[in-house]
Amino acid sequence: MNPPRILITDEVHPVLLDGLREMAFDLDYHPAIAYEDVLQLIGSYDGLVVNSKIICDQNFIDRAARLRFIARLGSGREIIDLEYAASRGIQTFFSPDGNNNAVAEHALGMLLALANQLVKADRQVRQKIWEREARRGWELSGKTIGIIGFGYTGSQFARKLAGMEMKVLVHDKYLSGFQSQLPFIVETGKEDIIREADIISFHLPLSAETYHYCNDDLIGSCKPGVILINTSRGNVIDTKALVRGLTSGRVGGACLDVFENEKPMTFTAEEDRLYSTLYAMDQVILSPHIAGWTRESKYKMASILLKKILNLYRSGDHENRSGATL
Repeated sequence: MNPPRILITDEVHPVLLDGLREMAFDLDYHPAIAYEDVLQLIGSYDGLVVNSKIICDQNFIDRAARLRFIARLGSGREIIDLEYAASRGIQTFFSPDGNNNAVAEHALGMLLALANQLVKADRQVRQKIWEREARRGWELSGKTIGIIGFGYTGSQFARKLAGMEMKVLVHDKYLSGFQSQLPFIVETGKEDIIREADIISFHLPLSAETYHYCNDDLIGSCKPGVILINTSRGNVIDTKALVRGLTSGRVGGACLDVFENEKPMTFTAEEDRLYSTLYAMDQVILSPHIAGWTRESKYKMASILLKKILNLYRSGDHENRSGATL
């Protein structure tokens, strides 16, 4: 019997490569491969490991006659048609517990940088500009923060806030019962967070339900000067609405690691104007979708997927074509 053929389309920690090779899997590692090439080759593979560039939609899956599993480095599920994959008996694996701590630390770091004007202060000191009063910041202690979405990253972010002396409100439409493990939080409704929070952090998957979740209506219902944090998916926030809020002062600041268009070289003229306005604002902290991008998370995500892949073959589930998401 031939060993399973696995294609890895993105850079991964060697722990995954070494672990699969030790089990004598037939492994093809092509981190620079283009989507079009994967589309042509996928029919000859039993397993696929992806990050974000390979969109596993119905057309893609139809070409993957032998495929037994798709393993996603990270948590984003919008790149895989989960229902169709399951109907074809393809298992889907994710590793949100591999980078949730990194995302939580990054979100807190961005918030502290914003509150203390660290980016502008750093630039000024390098230019020998010494404006202490102009750089006076504000403290997190005593503020109310709302966390919308309380899965892997939202709950981990709450843990980082445990010692910050803040009121922590949390809301998740599909999950509840968190206070037994995190007694310092308050579970509440979305409307309460929008009405009461000084800071709102979004930790939502991207779906039809969450597209432009934060829009003009939501911003208009928030406390004036609200701070918004997004380390989830760019399309969760309507960028035009955000820029309008920042320009008017309705939004006091924003921490953004994700954007609706994360490929600046593809900006339309309208997008270029929009993002240029956003990039010029001092009351925002920006990073290029790196919140989950740490040395530790690279290892953890690869290690978690390795265990799930090995468990699939050790259990024999790869033979019965029953799709599942793990």
